[in-house]
Amino acid sequence: MLSKQSIRSKHKIFLNKSKRPSDKSEIIALSEFWNEREEFIFRKLLKQGGSTTLQGVHFKVVVQEKMLRLKDM
Repeated sequence: MLSKQSIRSKHKIFLNKSKRPSDKSEIIALSEFWNEREEFIFRKLLKQGGSTTLQGVHFKVVVQEKMLRLKDM
């Protein structure tokens, strides 16, 4: 299970292709049902950004540092 500290303010997490970032508590509640492999995949997403589907829920993680680098280009 994820803790509140594992999701930083620099992370923007979108559920099911929503336009609005989701709340930390919502992600933590979903993580209670994940196995070790799914939690590992999500933690990797938090580090590098990207998107995946875990247990039928689509996650898109955007790391703020990467967004800033894209604007500079």
